[in-house]
Amino acid sequence: MCDICVMNAVKEKMISRRSFFKTAAMAGAAAAVGTTASAPAAMAAGHSSVEDMTHTLHPDFPTYFGEPGFSMTPKFNFKEHSFNLFDLAINEHTGTHVDAPLHFSADGNSVDEIPVDKLVAPLCVIDIAAKAAEDADAQVTPDDIKAWIAANGEIPANACVAMHSGWGDKTGGEGFRNFDGKAMHFPGFHLEASKMLMEETGAMSIAVDTLSLDFGMSPDFATHYAWLPSGRFGIECLANLDKVPAAGATLIVGAPKHKGGSGGPARIFAMV
Repeated sequence: MCDICVMNAVKEKMISRRSFFKTAAMAGAAAAVGTTASAPAAMAAGHSSVEDMTHTLHPDFPTYFGEPGFSMTPKFNFKEHSFNLFDLAINEHTGTHVDAPLHFSADGNSVDEIPVDKLVAPLCVIDIAAKAAEDADAQVTPDDIKAWIAANGEIPANACVAMHSGWGDKTGGEGFRNFDGKAMHFPGFHLEASKMLMEETGAMSIAVDTLSLDFGMSPDFATHYAWLPSGRFGIECLANLDKVPAAGATLIVGAPKHKGGSGGPARIFAMV
């Protein structure tokens, strides 16, 4: 069959499918009038809403090295080809993304090897926004973890412990990297805090709303080298941590699954 014949056949099927779903949607809406919408089945265990924890990825999103980490090139467009398709070029560690154990180890699990049950996790949010507002080099410390436990109880098994520093609001400008010409300045996890989580809790991931698990001035990526080789993973550039509770939410990490990857952009959301 010729290319144009195939395209026309596809377009006809699309039109008929749209008509079908439009009719079905209208019928469903009519049937629902006067009723109360129920929560999705996934919420049955006590969650009532979903919060997007992912920044929108675009070519100008700030990166650790200051160079663009994402581009999309049109390959087909609707006007000429009746469909849209882009070629993507992505640095694995751009935007809201996962750090797999392989990122900072010789033979750790690649991103496709992270067990799927570890990607659904109780979310524990440690708020250091107040001290980060006064000191861009602030870090999550063991004392911050102890204070969280005192207020919220023990950190659950398989938890993701996230740092809320307020940095998520800075992605639109130079303040996110906060580079002074010699070093970047933004918060992260102190090495001793990561050790405490590994030795005294069942946490399997840590997350930050900044560019790195380590604070910006780190000379040696000490937290990366302690946390990731242990088989745990990290999340960087998490969004909207100010919109979820300190405890009680469940994080869903839509990690990429490219073979042998050291990490990659992820769609992440929290059930609250």
